[in-house]
Amino acid sequence: MKGRILPGGLMALGVAAWVTAALAMEPLPKSPPVPAGNPMSAAKVELGKQLFFDPRLSLTGTVSCNSCHNVMAGGEDNRPNSVGVDGRKGGRSAPTVWNAAFMSVQFWDGRASTLEDQAKGPMVNPVEMGMADHSLVIKRIAAAPGYRRQFQRVFGGRNALTIDNVARAIAAYERTLITPNSPVDRYLGGNAKALSAAAVRGKDLVEKIGCVSCHSGPNFAGPVLESGQGFYQKFPTNEVAASVAKYDLKADAGRFGVTKKEEDRNLWRVQTWRNVALTAPYFHNGSVPTLREAVTVMAKTQLDKDLTPAESADIVAFLEGLTGEFPRQTLPRLPATSGTSLVD
Repeated sequence: MKGRILPGGLMALGVAAWVTAALAMEPLPKSPPVPAGNPMSAAKVELGKQLFFDPRLSLTGTVSCNSCHNVMAGGEDNRPNSVGVDGRKGGRSAPTVWNAAFMSVQFWDGRASTLEDQAKGPMVNPVEMGMADHSLVIKRIAAAPGYRRQFQRVFGGRNALTIDNVARAIAAYERTLITPNSPVDRYLGGNAKALSAAAVRGKDLVEKIGCVSCHSGPNFAGPVLESGQGFYQKFPTNEVAASVAKYDLKADAGRFGVTKKEEDRNLWRVQTWRNVALTAPYFHNGSVPTLREAVTVMAKTQLDKDLTPAESADIVAFLEGLTGEFPRQTLPRLPATSGTSLVD
């Protein structure tokens, strides 16, 4: 099963028994899949890193990709809802960008098939980065001579500075954001001492009660699927659980907002467990502040299980063991302008 790409948009509920049995925990690969249309290079990654950190890609010059997906920390912003231009707030919590390269679809609702598709969305979202259209993004970038030269070197051709190439560069940088060699990875690789006794009990428990029917595979977000084919799950499934009303878990219709199909109401892309201890608050609306509470809520809403405090603590110990090794990040030098401002 390791490294195998499964066909079709499989859902966690109703999956054939042979597929369910194959959904095992796997170590994170050393490198993510790279599309043929966007090969990696050091120059492209560096350009993408500059763009990722550059707030001038937003209308007010105040919001960068890193504002909501802070790679100096857990790859998000530790807020229930991210803050965009002019202090505007969206309705969902920012998902982590770390290991996003291993996801077959992007966003909570899976509306983007690739990192390249995802990169273009926030720039023209009125709540996030606020640009009216992508032509304004290109105009802003083109005003910096250093960017024009870099795009020409990286992409070549008569018209190197395009929104597609902007997205390709950002996606190339994001494909370097992987966190291998967590204690769980080392344990799965044969090091029995990599996990504490509590974490091992937690591992056994998530297998026993059924958490791995969704959180499995190398990214602990389901099976490896072809790009554009999402692994979705209804949340919540136990709609009478007290936490559903307490945390307002059904207010957002999830994937229904994309497809307008009733069967997709409250359907969500299964999220990664990797580095989950660093990405509070939890769930699509950021309503649960602690990992311990998130474990308890998930057990009840998804599996109708009432965990004891000791069981919750063991599962948290296991999840903490999925914090990997983060490649060192440094702030890039951004292309400057001479005698003028990039922001009106």
